[in-house]
Amino acid sequence: MNQKDPIIQVKNVTKKFPGNENPVLDHINLDIHEGDFFGLLGPNGAGKTTLISILYGIIENYQGEVYLFGKNFKENKLFIQNQIGVVPQEYALYPTLTAYENLLFFGKLYDIPTKKLKDKIDEGLKEIGLYDFKNKRIETFSGGMKRRINLLSAILHNPKVLFLDEPTVGVDIQSKEALIKILKDLNQQNTTILYTSHHLNEAEILCSRVGVLDKGNIILEGPTQQLLQTFEGKNSLEKVFLHLTGSDLRDHV
Repeated sequence: MNQKDPIIQVKNVTKKFPGNENPVLDHINLDIHEGDFFGLLGPNGAGKTTLISILYGIIENYQGEVYLFGKNFKENKLFIQNQIGVVPQEYALYPTLTAYENLLFFGKLYDIPTKKLKDKIDEGLKEIGLYDFKNKRIETFSGGMKRRINLLSAILHNPKVLFLDEPTVGVDIQSKEALIKILKDLNQQNTTILYTSHHLNEAEILCSRVGVLDKGNIILEGPTQQLLQTFEGKNSLEKVFLHLTGSDLRDHV
C-alpha cells in the first residue's frame, strides 16, 4: 500500500436485502486514511451497521469493492481480519465465562504467545478498572463493564484498524468516559478508528472526520471542524445532522 493511499477504500458498494424495494446502501464511495478517527453517522435504518459489517467481513454478499491496506477484502479476508479489531453493537462475550477467561479465549484466536497475552490482559484490565473483577463471570457484570471488556477483547492483538458499532450505548457516564479515554489513546497511537454512534456530541469531540449516511447514500463527508463551519448558524454536529436529515422520526419498521 502506498503511504498516501487510504487505509480503507469503499468503491461503489451496493447492498440490497431480499424483500426490500430500495437498497440499504446505494453505490457508496468512501476513503478513510491511516490515523483517522472517523464517525459514521446517520438516522435509524440509514445503513450504518450494514456498511460497517461489510467492512469487517460479516456481510459478504454485496456489489462493489472494499479494500483494506491496499488489498481486496474478498481476496485477502484472513490476512485483513488478523489486522483489524471489531466491537459489535451486541456484546460478543461468553456470559458464563469470567472476564479473564473471555479475554484469554479471544487473545488465543490471534495466536498471541501465552505469557505475552496474560501480561496484556492484566495490563488491560488495570487500565479499564476491572482487574479486581477478572475472575467474575460476565453475566454478573453491568452494561458498562461488559462494554469495557468487549473493547479490551478487540484490541489485545494491537489492530491497525478498529471498528466500533455504537460502543457507548447504554452505559453510565463513568463507563463512557473510560471508553472515550481508551479510544483517544488508541487513536493517538495511530490506530485508525471507524465508529458509528447516535451520540453526536460525543462524535463531535472524538472524530477527526465524519460522514453522514442517509437513505443508503453518504450525503456529507469531511473534517469535522470544517463541516461545522460549512452551514451558517449550525454550530454543532447535531444541528448540521438535523439540517441534512430532517426532523422526521425514523424509529419505525
